[in-house]
Amino acid sequence: MRFPTALLSLCLLPASLAAQSMLVANQRSATVTVIDPATNQITASIPEKTGEVWGHELIASPDGKTAYVPVYGSSGVGVPGIDGHEILVLDLPARAIREHIDFGHGVRPHCIQYDSNSGLYYVTTEIDQTISILDPSTNAIVGSIPTGSDQSHMLALSHDGRFGYTANVGPGSVSILDLKARKLVAVLPLAPKLQRISISNDDRYVFTSNYQQPELIVLDTTKRTVARRIPLPGLGYGSASTPDGKFLLIAIPRLNQVAVIDLATFKVVRTIPVANGPQEVLVRPDGKTAYVSCVRAGKVSAIDTTTWQTTTITSGNDSDGLAWAK
Repeated sequence: MRFPTALLSLCLLPASLAAQSMLVANQRSATVTVIDPATNQITASIPEKTGEVWGHELIASPDGKTAYVPVYGSSGVGVPGIDGHEILVLDLPARAIREHIDFGHGVRPHCIQYDSNSGLYYVTTEIDQTISILDPSTNAIVGSIPTGSDQSHMLALSHDGRFGYTANVGPGSVSILDLKARKLVAVLPLAPKLQRISISNDDRYVFTSNYQQPELIVLDTTKRTVARRIPLPGLGYGSASTPDGKFLLIAIPRLNQVAVIDLATFKVVRTIPVANGPQEVLVRPDGKTAYVSCVRAGKVSAIDTTTWQTTTITSGNDSDGLAWAK
């Protein structure tokens, strides 16, 4: 029996990969594109229908049926513009907006994260200097946690669901939040300006970039102090660890590169050229590919983590936030 080549290729895919899609939030085109990771092709483009404002970040529900897109506004962090006031709830199978979660006033909702321990979502609401808590069973905002700082733009959660960490861009600090008690623990000043934040797989370290000089700041989460500062080839941005915990990949936007840091030695061991304006890094759950959104190119660079070779995927204007969906 003969099979078409495309069908045979699909049959040979790991079930975990064949069942997934990658979602890309495209800022100024105000769309979410759905990309098939098997073919690196766009399978759908979902308009946000939000006029002069748009989403920067997004996340998919664990069952892959829903995506949440905070609508940040019409500008960047610390820049005047229209303040977003809602989160879009997307029905992924229907490729459509199902619901609008409205905060009732401008809060610039931005980075949204899911805690599998509590089943709750946490989203930065930087105008209010808070993290807002979303219950997906009702799609209602059920609480908030003060960050104690302006411009709490990005958020990382510990895998045990105990703590949250925000990168406060303009103040150059990181806020530590007790998620269970819903209270602020500490605000740590680290640099004149910070960008982005991520956490190691074992919750031991939090990583954020000094955005005034090229270095990665590594926080020890137990001591709540700076463990080290790693020199980078350029100003760092979004980062993510590989699932095996061996490497941290970090975008270097001005050089159109991704730097690879060996987490055993805390040194940059290679740099990889990518498309114009790398922003965010998303490592595939099986660890074989890292995806990098490239905002100025409107593309995503896919990096093979075995060979460190890249493939370029067309995604949409101003590609930024990345997420996986089953």
